Amino acid sequence: MPFEDLRLLAIAFAVLGAVFLSLGAQFQNDAVTGSSSSADKPKALGIRQLASLLARPRWLMGTVFLGLAILLQLSALALAPLIVVQPIGAIALIITSFLNARIHKIKLDVRTLGSILLTMVGVGSFVAFASQGAKDQLLTDRQLLLIVGALVGLITLFALLFLFTKKSAGPLHYIFGAGVLYGFVASLAKVVLLRIRQGDFEWLTLLAVFALVGATVLGGWFVQNAYASGPPDLVIAGLTVVDPAVAIGIAIIFLGEAQQADPIQIIGFSLSGIVAITGVLLLSKFHPQLDKQKA
Repeated sequence: MPFEDLRLLAIAFAVLGAVFLSLGAQFQNDAVTGSSSSADKPKALGIRQLASLLARPRWLMGTVFLGLAILLQLSALALAPLIVVQPIGAIALIITSFLNARIHKIKLDVRTLGSILLTMVGVGSFVAFASQGAKDQLLTDRQLLLIVGALVGLITLFALLFLFTKKSAGPLHYIFGAGVLYGFVASLAKVVLLRIRQGDFEWLTLLAVFALVGATVLGGWFVQNAYASGPPDLVIAGLTVVDPAVAIGIAIIFLGEAQQADPIQIIGFSLSGIVAITGVLLLSKFHPQLDKQKA
């Protein structure tokens, strides 16, 4: 299959994965919050509360959707550079916004629709520029160790911060933590796929796999706690800002995916990224459901 067709297929996988991500977030949020009012929502979930989610069919269905989203994202990462497919996850925010508006019978106003349009334009432009200038590079042992070392350092930092700020931790704290961890998850998934493609499946690759699994589990715990204290729109909005930003930073700094891009392409997807992030931030601020839940 031609190179361009592979990237188009990767983009299609990423778009479909974003659809399942949105559905998974909605189902899991409904299962975590149940019929509780905003005032009754717990700020954090204990081990017993997390275990009880396994008995809720809606949460399990959300988990299936998220599993499908992960499989599609891995397929996309196997076919195209990280900075091409990762930003497409922002589409999940748009789907979630319309889905929640329908479920809660909320009319989306002009500001919200404008924010959605801004996000779509930014993401579409970013992917268009990145798909022209981004290239997969040969991955060295040093690059892998740097990524895993950075992740271990961040997990240690999160553990210390949570230990001292557990009582005051809110949804934004959990969302930021999950976004950073999932950014590393995407990067490590790409690293593992590259190592397998290069025929370097040895202890360093296994180390990356273990780090990926650990970051996924801890990130999932952060997300469930975010659902417990905030609406799914806010969770998805935070993840679609932090997750791609971290993953793209890793792809550019450690993986060198943008080193063959010319200045015009770099400026293009930099400006497009700013537009997309602005749209996401505006949507998280202006969405009527968020205003309703704050009231």
